[in-house]
Amino acid sequence: MKQHKKLLRHLLMARTEWMEKRVMERAPVSGYGFVTPAMNRMFAHLRGRPVGLSEIARDLDISRQAVHQLANEAAQLGLVEFVPSEADGRVKLLRFTQKGWAMSDSAAQAFEEIENELADHIGKKDLQDLKRILGKSWSDTERSDNEH
Repeated sequence: MKQHKKLLRHLLMARTEWMEKRVMERAPVSGYGFVTPAMNRMFAHLRGRPVGLSEIARDLDISRQAVHQLANEAAQLGLVEFVPSEADGRVKLLRFTQKGWAMSDSAAQAFEEIENELADHIGKKDLQDLKRILGKSWSDTERSDNEH
């Protein structure tokens, strides 16, 4: 059987899974044990603003129907709500409710704690370097998108 080298993609995926697992372990302690990993990934794409379901579906690379089902489940839990787009009233956007913002704040605190634990393991300087490197633009297209 052929052994593949460790590609950056695999390392990034493994570390994303590592962080997600840790934040999900903390969710029950914060009162959000009902949040699923799929919801957690969807919430990350709200970025503090109302977002269209099609945009979330593209970002997550899943069907719009799957995002709609997930959004409906989150809405039934009182974490998000559907609002009309100001640009096009036919388009529904998803945004956090007050309960959703409280959950998001709790998750952000958990991620800070996870980063502190990581700094204890790899060193503060390495963590800062990692964040600096991952924060750089990786393409000309991304660079121009970040300038706007």
